[in-house]
Amino acid sequence: MQILISEIKNWIYQASAIIKNEIKKNDLVIATKASRTDLVTNVDKMIQDFLIERIHRFDPAAKILGEENGQDKLTDFSGRVFVIDPIDGTMNFVLEKENFCIMIAVIEDNEEKLGFIYDVMKDVLLWGGPEVGVFKDEERLDSPEDLSLEESLIGMNSSIYRKNLYHLQDIVDRSMGVRMSGCAGVELINLMTGKRNAYISNLAPWDYAAGKVMLEKLGFKVTNIEGGPLKFSHRERVIAATPATFSAIEDCIR
Repeated sequence: MQILISEIKNWIYQASAIIKNEIKKNDLVIATKASRTDLVTNVDKMIQDFLIERIHRFDPAAKILGEENGQDKLTDFSGRVFVIDPIDGTMNFVLEKENFCIMIAVIEDNEEKLGFIYDVMKDVLLWGGPEVGVFKDEERLDSPEDLSLEESLIGMNSSIYRKNLYHLQDIVDRSMGVRMSGCAGVELINLMTGKRNAYISNLAPWDYAAGKVMLEKLGFKVTNIEGGPLKFSHRERVIAATPATFSAIEDCIR
């Protein structure tokens, strides 16, 4: 386990150096996927290829579930699986040059073992899992305070908030307010470090896998919007929250 953790940290820091070098070159190749706001760059693809090469050098039998390069479907989670988001928050990467993350999760025989979320420009790494605990860099994190909804800040996807799906605007009205960063990784870091008590968004497996394994170790509830388990097969509306906040949100949605 410790060898694997050390290897993944090294891969992440190496990938970060590549990204920062590409930013300095100011030569991004930008394309769209599902819509004009769903961006992908040559760097997203480059970083995923880099991480996969390092993974397979370490473990040739490992399976990959990743956002780019045709790796976005996986039906067999036996053995060791790496779930990769090479640049989470690509819009921020392109337009802001900050507020984006590298995310990696490790699943072994369908059990979630490790998660890593690295805020590239802030140089902050959240990592851990059920067997080792959760850390911010090398500082062990305790479970955040389980605040009521009325005391909580909520991170949320702008689209589902704007459309008021599942009465989310009413939920925000009961809370201390809503925040939108445009990056799941940033929001998940905010949950683990006590800056938010809930995050609600429409996420793919590579958006939530790394955060889920760490959040659950810290006592958060992480489910789909109906309260069921996440399926790791498609994009889902996800709720991650401390227990008291989760219960209040669930009452509003139901």
